[in-house]
Amino acid sequence: MSSGRANGAGFLQFSCWSDHASPTTSPVPGPGRQPCHDRVFRHHRHPRERAQSAPSTQRVESRLAAVADLPAPPVAQKRDYQVEAPHGAVRNDEYYWLRDDTREDPDMLAYLNAENAYADAVMAPLAEFEEHLFQELVGRIKQDDSSVPFQYKDYWYYTRFETGQEYPIHARRKGDMDAPEEVMLDINELAGDKAFYQVANWELSPDQKLLAFAEDDVGRRQYTIRVKNLETGEMLPVEVRGASASIAWAGDGQSFFWVENDPVTLLTKRVRRHVIGADQSEDALVYEETDDSFYMGVGLTRSEQYVCIFVRSTVSSEQRCAPAAEPTDFTVMAPRERDFEYSADHLAGRWVIRTNWDAPNFRIMQVADDQVGDRSKWRDLVAHDEDVFISRVELFDDFMAIGERSGGLTRVRLLPREGEPNYVSADESAYTMALSTNAQPNTDWLRYTYTSLTTPATTYELNIATGERRMLKEQEVLGGFDKNDYVTERLWAQARDGTRIPVSVVYRQGFEKDGSAAMLQYAYGSYGSSSDPAFNSNIISLLDRGMVYSIAHIRGGQEMGRHWYEDGKLLNKVNTFTDFIDVTRFLVAEGYAAPDRVAALGGSAGGLLMGAVANMAPQDYRVMISLVPFVDVVTTMLDESIPLTTNEFDEWGNPKDPQFYEYMLSYSPYDNIEAKDYPATFVGTGLWDSQVQYWEPAKYVARLRAHKTDDNLLVFRTQMEAGHGGRSGRFQRYREWAESYAFMLDQLGVRE
Repeated sequence: MSSGRANGAGFLQFSCWSDHASPTTSPVPGPGRQPCHDRVFRHHRHPRERAQSAPSTQRVESRLAAVADLPAPPVAQKRDYQVEAPHGAVRNDEYYWLRDDTREDPDMLAYLNAENAYADAVMAPLAEFEEHLFQELVGRIKQDDSSVPFQYKDYWYYTRFETGQEYPIHARRKGDMDAPEEVMLDINELAGDKAFYQVANWELSPDQKLLAFAEDDVGRRQYTIRVKNLETGEMLPVEVRGASASIAWAGDGQSFFWVENDPVTLLTKRVRRHVIGADQSEDALVYEETDDSFYMGVGLTRSEQYVCIFVRSTVSSEQRCAPAAEPTDFTVMAPRERDFEYSADHLAGRWVIRTNWDAPNFRIMQVADDQVGDRSKWRDLVAHDEDVFISRVELFDDFMAIGERSGGLTRVRLLPREGEPNYVSADESAYTMALSTNAQPNTDWLRYTYTSLTTPATTYELNIATGERRMLKEQEVLGGFDKNDYVTERLWAQARDGTRIPVSVVYRQGFEKDGSAAMLQYAYGSYGSSSDPAFNSNIISLLDRGMVYSIAHIRGGQEMGRHWYEDGKLLNKVNTFTDFIDVTRFLVAEGYAAPDRVAALGGSAGGLLMGAVANMAPQDYRVMISLVPFVDVVTTMLDESIPLTTNEFDEWGNPKDPQFYEYMLSYSPYDNIEAKDYPATFVGTGLWDSQVQYWEPAKYVARLRAHKTDDNLLVFRTQMEAGHGGRSGRFQRYREWAESYAFMLDQLGVRE
């Protein structure tokens, strides 16, 4: 199973529904503050916002607010510390001392523990409600579930869970699914009694006898690669440490390529080749990346004839490949250039290339094996379309499947070698369709997944020759769920600059738009990562209590094409925040929610969204849930020793440039906290977070406590044995959701 860097959206997005990943995919690690705009002045509150009065909250009753003996919250000590930019600008950061890269400072740990104790005390009156929510959430899960098996060569591969177990079991059967099961990895056994454990990726050797996998027992995403002999069940004495999760086997089946991380910044720095039986110190250096703005990964092409090194920044990419049989000399396919992106795959004697070369929404090109290094020989297969964004290409012997975006929705285009292109049909107005696991190219059957806010994740396979469609599996939802009890809509809200923002909403049948309901609004809006409408069984607990759930497809994502992303980053970033606010006001005006019963949710870069919106329009939200939030933008982006900083100058800007410094400072949540009323807020983080360091939310909470003028609750929960994605076990994570949901529902006056 291949897995790129899970983004912050992964932690929060309600769209984690892929049935399984191919053992031969080759992702490049993606941006990390993601499961994440007109120039404005600092401390910006637009005139129209200042003119509005905060909505009445009298009819919203909180059980916690009625508790007379809640303890006083912790007060963090202030210690002056000057943060200076190269151009001379200086800011005082009185909570900078909370940063400790070793995570051992006793004063820092004492503060985090005090906040956790305060969170325990505050949430105690809701303990019964929280437990009830937890039982609801896990009660919808089919505990002894399994993925749809897929065929790769002569084996069928699948992942299954056993009742009561926290972790999956990866298994296979030879020939067909009636053959005896071979357990490849039982993650429950590997995890043992560890507080955190994750296998982020596994890759098979060409003969399928060896399995290399990347494990993490801290949550820092600093992996150790181990190897198992699948014939004997023996774990080989291989421990390649300090690695990313990216792995690619050479054709000899006795060596693999891996990517070495910088131990401090966690940047992917070097590609090395490890030979089974050799010591890690002997691993040959294959490639070293000197530009710290690039991510790096390794993988095989679809044909498995080439091993490739993929290098990518926010605005450019480069790929170098070598024959898998003799992977010694890696050839650059096209030299990197700023604002030139491409990714090439190989099958049946040709290279197929997805690229933005003279094509902002990307196009598909092809070139013969012997001409791949000459860009002038690249020829269009699918021309650029300003209304259609091409997101993915999957190659087959007799056709090509293309993942696209049009009108803010996803679709799959089929392009046969002979004949006219056609599209896989959809059944709803707001949905998510994506290519599924298609492990082998020599088939007429295409697998794809379909879901919506009311339709559980469903895996289909479609015969492109006959048109026959078969449903392989629909996610089973226990607890009496019936998708006909719920309604989803696709709406369009107008932003303050006139831009139309797509919005997906869902509610239970019988809902009346009378302006009395509570609503949870989610968005992400960064890195071009789109928040597609996908089923999430957790949301049923909200809908069944009369709430509305909405997804704001704001700028900074890529729902409407590449321009949607460009209009929500760098010096246009504030569009992301104002879009979110304008969607909220639209939904309230249309009667979907009461003005005093709106909750907002975001995490990672979506936590930046929460912090900015809380500063800009606190009166529009009753409660906010901000998880692993990227809230100290300027200080973090000034410090290149912090993981991800150098990779992201083209996303946020480089504050060493005064223009970007001032703009980032104008919206940075930490820097714009004021003495005013804020919504009730739940903030969550993990001590070992590698994407957004724990001290960002810790500092944010400390400063917010010191400045806010309201009596609304501010709860800060640090998972002391987790990273960016929260706890590692499947049930443990529902504990986290139950706590934040209980807090939110109480603030909204929603009862059991």
